[in-house]
Amino acid sequence: MTDREAVLEKILDITRELARPLDLTSLLTKIVEAALDILDADRGTVFLYDAEDDVLVSQVATGAGALRIPATRGFAGECVRTRSTVLVPDAYSDPRFNPDVDKATGYKTRSILTVPLVGHDDALVGVLQVLNKRSGPFGPPDVGVATALAASCAVAIQRVRLLEDLVEKERMEKELAVAREIQTRVLPSTMPVLPGYEIAGWSRPADQTGGDIFDVIERDGRVILLLGDATGHGVGPALSVTQVRAMLRMAVRLGATLDDAFRNINDQLSDDLTPNRFVTAFLGTLDTSDHSLVYHSGGQGPILLRRAATGGTAFEKATTLPMGMMPIVRLRDPRTETVAPGDVLALVTDGIFEYENRSGVAFGEARVAELLGADPSASAAEILRSIVEAVESFAEGAPQNDDMTLVIVRRRP
Repeated sequence: MTDREAVLEKILDITRELARPLDLTSLLTKIVEAALDILDADRGTVFLYDAEDDVLVSQVATGAGALRIPATRGFAGECVRTRSTVLVPDAYSDPRFNPDVDKATGYKTRSILTVPLVGHDDALVGVLQVLNKRSGPFGPPDVGVATALAASCAVAIQRVRLLEDLVEKERMEKELAVAREIQTRVLPSTMPVLPGYEIAGWSRPADQTGGDIFDVIERDGRVILLLGDATGHGVGPALSVTQVRAMLRMAVRLGATLDDAFRNINDQLSDDLTPNRFVTAFLGTLDTSDHSLVYHSGGQGPILLRRAATGGTAFEKATTLPMGMMPIVRLRDPRTETVAPGDVLALVTDGIFEYENRSGVAFGEARVAELLGADPSASAAEILRSIVEAVESFAEGAPQNDDMTLVIVRRRP
């Protein structure tokens, strides 16, 4: 077997080896080892190209630790810019060579061969660099060998990255599914049975987890109502609103007043959340004996109250700032409403009001108000269902871009 045939056999061997299932570090290690063997070199490095930051990152290198360098520096940077092989037979006679690393480490660089790693879709994957051919300087025959090796390596690296991305995506999807299950389980599964009242609640996140929540808690002839909407949607906001619900439940167990519950939840969120995060929240108490509704609305509005006597709907604004924006120095007095027979209270997050159809028109507050009084004999559950169905029909298949949550409270006529 000739030397050329022996080299080709080694390239085929490493190509077959790289086709096996490997993690990225193991793959890069095998690439470096194969390059040193086939090219008879002393040291080698695989730099992976990070296009977003325009840097070269080495995870595996002989004679050095992990490196992260700008893709504009050195022979590796030149290889990135030109996407062509950089051959330096005699480093110290080349004016581009920087000997500072040699001086710092005591290593003597004689010759350098740097080859671009270009994938099957013409994407730059990285750079393969080897130093000091043992039998003399690198030459044109080494360039051909290195180029053939680099082609196989680039595709192998791309494949491993795709597989790792897929595994990570599946892991994230499983974790999000668990998070959604947890969040769904904290929503009320049944509503309390109250004399003279009906309550219905519904929530649908825009992502696997959402930034909306609601809760209905019965205590001694009173019912505590919560509607929360954290900025954004996804895992972070889901954690925020779940925290609000947990703190409210604890406050109720400890017998806290409405004001104390609102203030303490707000102040804790102010400590916990970053400055650009907050939760708009309705927190109220409905007394079924005197039919009074007392509430704070932290940035949550409008609160819709359909009056059976007049057939009109009041759009009440927020009473204070959203929860978590800043500690409360002095809490404004809560707002008080009397719920008359046939009245309907609607707590609605902006995901419903702002749901746009394919023409870019929002569902709006007026449509919700109209549905509240469309059928005076409709139950709370029927009113809720009519709103959800109307939003879905109005959307005409347009994607849901925000979480949607709705709580309907109706006093029977």
